[in-house]
Amino acid sequence: MLEIKIKKNDKPITTIVLETQSIVGRADDADVRLEDDLCSRRHLKIYKEGNTWFAKDLNSSNGSFFNDRRLSEPVVLNTDDRLRIGVHEIIVKRAVNDEQDYKARNTATEQVEDNNLNEAAQTYSTHNKISTEKLDNIKQEIHRQLLEELDLKNIDLSKLKTGEVRRKTTDTIKSIISRFKACNTLDGNTDEASLLRDVIDEALGLGPIEPLLEDKAISEVMVNAKDQIYIEKSGRLEKTPLRFSSDRAVLNVIERIVSPVGRRIDESSPTVDARLKDGSRVHVIVPPLAIKGPTITIRKFSKTPYTVRDLIRFGTFTEKMSEFLKIAIQTRKNVIVSGGTGSGKTTLLNVLSNFIPQDERILTIEDAAELKLNQPHVVSLEARPGNIEGKGAISIRELVRNALRMRPDRIVVGECRGGEALDMLQAMNTGHDGSLTTLHANSPRDALSRLETMVLMSGMELPVKAIREQIKSAIDLIVQQTRFKDGVRRISAISEVQGMEGDAIVLQDIFLYETSGVDPDGKIIGRFKSTGFVPRFVEELRAHHIDVPQEIFG
Repeated sequence: MLEIKIKKNDKPITTIVLETQSIVGRADDADVRLEDDLCSRRHLKIYKEGNTWFAKDLNSSNGSFFNDRRLSEPVVLNTDDRLRIGVHEIIVKRAVNDEQDYKARNTATEQVEDNNLNEAAQTYSTHNKISTEKLDNIKQEIHRQLLEELDLKNIDLSKLKTGEVRRKTTDTIKSIISRFKACNTLDGNTDEASLLRDVIDEALGLGPIEPLLEDKAISEVMVNAKDQIYIEKSGRLEKTPLRFSSDRAVLNVIERIVSPVGRRIDESSPTVDARLKDGSRVHVIVPPLAIKGPTITIRKFSKTPYTVRDLIRFGTFTEKMSEFLKIAIQTRKNVIVSGGTGSGKTTLLNVLSNFIPQDERILTIEDAAELKLNQPHVVSLEARPGNIEGKGAISIRELVRNALRMRPDRIVVGECRGGEALDMLQAMNTGHDGSLTTLHANSPRDALSRLETMVLMSGMELPVKAIREQIKSAIDLIVQQTRFKDGVRRISAISEVQGMEGDAIVLQDIFLYETSGVDPDGKIIGRFKSTGFVPRFVEELRAHHIDVPQEIFG
């Protein structure tokens, strides 16, 4: 069953439930009839295969659009997806019957997106008879002539609508391609539509990585060199067949990313951290530091934050572990999320932060704003790098100090990396309990050592025992997040900081993930288990008549 809502000029018309294949069009016998001059007689097919619904354009005159992108191949329909035909919009209200269809839908989505990605990358190898090297040279020459005729760098984008810039650019590129054809630089086997699209993407967008950013299944995009583009999908690294036409094209994309945030990239300033409009984090580094050519690393930003139910479904943790963490956070225990790069620390921190009660004032402090909290009283602070002269930088540490003057109930620091760890520990020890942060470490014990190192980075000459006393008093729980070899991200340990024995901090594991092997598909075989140990603070909670179910630990 597929429930769709139809709008015309943004005004709702009707809601329809589809149970079988349906044709959308202007013809009298169309299953879903639209009175629209821009709609073909048989415009779009909506059909079902197994448990998954698809939409396919039927070679319509004016095209169909899927989530504002022209529909060229069949796409999987999910709840809240939008299809546009002329002045009509079709909104998917419900795409599947139950939760059991989730895996089938996701598998089909990934298959369709993989096919689209491969087809986009292989257009020239399958439909063109000219070599990749010659095609790259043609793209470079078209781009050079485009800059000469249009001078895109000097166009005032604030005064021209994006559509006007794109139309003007498209017309100029078409004119250049026509000249190439006239002098036989292009032969009849060249796919002009694909060539036009690629040059437009390099001129106005992010080049060949543009479709990668639209693929919901891809979490990271890595450009190692002009002809080496990798992605992380479902926790695994894959090399794509996509490529830029030149190092200059990569640099153009980098300049397009960093210019809006007032940064520059050149030999004197060869590294930059920035953010895309959708919030995705970007790190770029150029020669002479990057030997193979300019590099780009993009950590994509999820427009729809994951929920507790999502993480349980993904196998990140269990219901019991979720319930325990919820109780700990709601009763104002200080929590550190520890893990390696790409292990999912920020995602987990965002989910845990949403356990904080709705009536509390929360301050979030991040290098690049990623956290999305649902509470009404949230103040979000973001660190600022220095300007071109290297002045005006505002560090995480400075923001933590300012946060203490802003009457917070809770402080959530996206990641502790240096001296701000001391300020965070002092905040946790002086009335701002219930705070959360993340740090890079490979185990709960390593997290404690890393905290010691970061406190020493603050410039305060403190004895190691005094630092450990601070840590013991401030931290209640360490949640260790791990990305396993099969790409799945799981909580591998939840440990309580119990106190001191001599000069050493005592840790006690409460939950662990035990591995027992690997299946034929390379998936890790394992299980979450409770150690049977009941945290010390649970007895304190029960003394204050806060019920903590015993079965959580059994």
